[in-house]
Amino acid sequence: MIRNPILPGFNADPSICRVGNTYYIAVSTFEWYPGVQIYQSFDLVNWDLVARPLNRASLLDMRGNPDSCGIWAPCLSHADGKFWLVYTDVKRYDGNFKDAPNYITTCDTIDGEWSDPWYVNNSGFDPSLFHDDDGRKYFMNMQWNYRGRGTGGNPKSASFDGILMQEWSPEQGLMGEAKNVYLGTDRGLTEAPHVFKRNGWYYLTTAEGGTVYEHAVTMARSRSIWGPYEDHPNKYLMTAIDAPEHPMQKTGHGQYVETHDGQFYHTFLMGRPIAGPDGTGRYCPLGRETGIERVIWGDDDWLYLEQGGMLVRSELPGLAEVEPRAPVACRTDFDGGKLAPEFQWLRSPDTARLFRLNDGSLSLFGRESIGSWFEQALVARRQEDFTYVAETELDFAPTTYQQTAGLTTYYNRFKFHALLITHEPGLGRALTILSCLGDFPDGNMSFPLGSPIAIPDGPIQMKVSVDHAEQQFYWRKAGGDWQAIGPVLDASVISDEGGRGGHGSFTGAFVGMFAMDMTGQGREARFDHFTYRPAGT
Repeated sequence: MIRNPILPGFNADPSICRVGNTYYIAVSTFEWYPGVQIYQSFDLVNWDLVARPLNRASLLDMRGNPDSCGIWAPCLSHADGKFWLVYTDVKRYDGNFKDAPNYITTCDTIDGEWSDPWYVNNSGFDPSLFHDDDGRKYFMNMQWNYRGRGTGGNPKSASFDGILMQEWSPEQGLMGEAKNVYLGTDRGLTEAPHVFKRNGWYYLTTAEGGTVYEHAVTMARSRSIWGPYEDHPNKYLMTAIDAPEHPMQKTGHGQYVETHDGQFYHTFLMGRPIAGPDGTGRYCPLGRETGIERVIWGDDDWLYLEQGGMLVRSELPGLAEVEPRAPVACRTDFDGGKLAPEFQWLRSPDTARLFRLNDGSLSLFGRESIGSWFEQALVARRQEDFTYVAETELDFAPTTYQQTAGLTTYYNRFKFHALLITHEPGLGRALTILSCLGDFPDGNMSFPLGSPIAIPDGPIQMKVSVDHAEQQFYWRKAGGDWQAIGPVLDASVISDEGGRGGHGSFTGAFVGMFAMDMTGQGREARFDHFTYRPAGT
């Protein structure tokens, strides 16, 4: 049985692609480097991370990108004997403008070295590439309208001005005039176009309603790829807007796939909200996750959910008699010369300035402040479980309070908690806690510990325990007993809805290792290991 989500934790905007009997899903990574995660499966039940293609400066450099910008909504396809990846590197979020250059890269194998990119356009985001059966290729993206509500083709959509399409080839680039082929429904905010062809129809799926609780997958079709497109009889293939108690919310933004044995499925993004510490509110610390649902074709040549209605299921049949793998504890000792695949860092392709793998440890070089949009030494992994424990051991000898290193639960510059070793005047080496509780746009911090606590020389072990909307830090001298430090903290802040809220918060909670050196000298902090243990493991 498939159990949703199939990709837990921050794995948004799933684009699915089949090659033979192998399935691939590409998801957004936003400001986290390397860009784009690609997962592989043979049964639609269990998925393995097999590639992060945008792994060098010629493909991606996000230094200076604001939070939740960077890689939005990639599209993965296979044609002409190779994989094609279309992606946006969004450079601006706030205000009327979106600077959103779109690119295409290719590779013969999913885990190989991807080509230097073709630059395509900058007219909007969520790009997609359709390979028609006559060999022609069509590039599409939503068109951004900086003039605001009422000036575009869909008054409900404000800056979302329909789906733009243009023919494209590797040799000639964009060809002919760009045409706005679909303005969307009255749900508005029309984005994430994907085209597929069946029985002489061109089917266009889009996401509408914004990527929070009004989200939906919208379908339309035409006999010509250029339209006009007629809406699905129900307008939407899936949405949870009228079912606020359903465990899977925000359903939208996905892609259709026909399996090798003639079945039909559709991916989608989703969120699983939890209550805050006071029992109220809806917070998604795991971000927007990826799910999949089985669909059927009606006699009218329209696609419908297999079970009817518009709500997706928590469990459904897969392609084989296999069970989903149970969560496991992950410990990395930083050997083997490369980071374990679950880890990422922020924005920069210049890893030599941020970290170094030793034989059995990871060195972080303190750079800019926590939350910097340029050069931040933070190596972390996704939170994939509502309840987990993470541990590390740190050897760090700061000489000033401007140097800190430690363990952090992190969403962005406005939403984090961090247990850090620093040097406090008159006290010496000490532990402190920094928190930012969603104070947008100022980013002011609080200091939940009050006064720093002096600690002895030598390695210090740190731990954080997260249980839904609450978290607690701990520390100990290596081999000693764990001691709680500071109060129980509000973990719901580290979520899509914490502070700023869903729009503008597109990633998910991470937990990891951080180092800062405001003197500019790059003080080294050495981490011996990192462990992530879901509840029950």
